[in-house]
Order: sequence, then structure tokens, then C-alpha cells
Amino acid sequence: MRRAFRRSTYALVTAACLYAPAKAEDLQFSVYGGYQTAPHSGVDVSDGTHFNAGWEGKSFGSPPYYGARVTWWLENLNHPNLGLSIDYTHDKVYADEKTLATSGWSHFEFTDGLNLLTANALYRFPMEGQRWTPYVGAGVGVNIPHVEVTRPQGKTFDYEFGGVTFQAQAGVDFRITDRWSTFVEYKGTYSRVNVPIDSGDSLKTNIITNAVNLGVSFHF
Repeated sequence: MRRAFRRSTYALVTAACLYAPAKAEDLQFSVYGGYQTAPHSGVDVSDGTHFNAGWEGKSFGSPPYYGARVTWWLENLNHPNLGLSIDYTHDKVYADEKTLATSGWSHFEFTDGLNLLTANALYRFPMEGQRWTPYVGAGVGVNIPHVEVTRPQGKTFDYEFGGVTFQAQAGVDFRITDRWSTFVEYKGTYSRVNVPIDSGDSLKTNIITNAVNLGVSFHF
């Protein structure tokens, strides 16, 4: 599953970079990190188990929270302020100590990634004579979490297909040179996670994440 996930990610990013109608000067590549949190969510297991999970983000712990995206601005289609992006985000959540005590599980987290891959539409608001450019965006995609569950019935430790993810973002880009810029943004995601775990059971939860990102972009 891990190898298939990596192949799919590389294929989608490569397709975005090589998309035929795009001119090189309309493309930008961005990387970012930041501080990510997640509110509580209900957890349902097919064996009848239910509890509320309190999540910790631990954004700067290993593995850290990070992301990357490729954006194509539609300048050659006479829509210079409209963009399309492929965005990969390595979100992560750890069940807190209270959740583990309540559930009776000794380990519960998605920390080698609540991996999100989304396709998004972006719109920017250039300000004449200014290097600052505000922007907003929204999109939809999939989540592929690394499921880590240890409970009395068994253990799960693998990448699984979770389901659909929705994403929204708003930020400001600051142009440093013709090629480089930096940005700060808010990004929110909503992921419907439905994954198999040990003993033939399945686990469902809906995870919301909130993140403040700081990143850098290269403009081709």
C-alpha cells in the first residue's frame, strides 16, 4: 500500500507539472510547514465501540507537519488571477492520554501521515504597485492515513485509503524576486476516514484540521 501511495502521489504531481496547456512561466512550486491542530472527533468501530478522541498535532515532532503543491495560474487562458493546484499535505494526529484511558487502547494515531492529496481552485487579488498578493482557495481530494492502532483485540500499522477530504485556505504571498516569494496562510481540512483495522473490523471518524502555514514558492 505504501509503494502504491507514493507512486500515485508522484504521478499526480508530475501530471500537474507537465499539463499540456500550461506555459512554464504560469507554474509555481511551493513547500510549507507550520502549526497544525485538530479538535475532538467521534470514533466508531464496527464491533460497537464508540468514544470521543482528543487529538494532539505535535506539528514539530518527528515526523513533522509539512506540505507541497504545484499551482498553474491561468494567465495564458486570459484568467491571470485564477489558478489550479495539486496539493499534498502531511497532516498528523495523536490520540491524547485521556482518549487512550477511555478507549482501553494503548496506541492510536495517524502520524506517518493523515496524508491528504487535493485538487484546488485558487483566486488571487493583486494590488497594484505592491509585493503583497492575498489569495483564497478551496478543493477536494482523498486522504490516505497511516493507521496505527494497538488495542486488546490486535494491532494495525499500515497505509489505508480513508475517503474524501475537503480543503479551504486563505493567505498572503509576498514577492521577494521575480522567481521567489514567501507566504503565510490558514488552511482548514475536513476528512472522512473509514479504514480497516485488526480482527476484520473497520474504524470511522471525521477529522478536522486547522493549520497556520509558512512557506516559500519558486515561480517558473
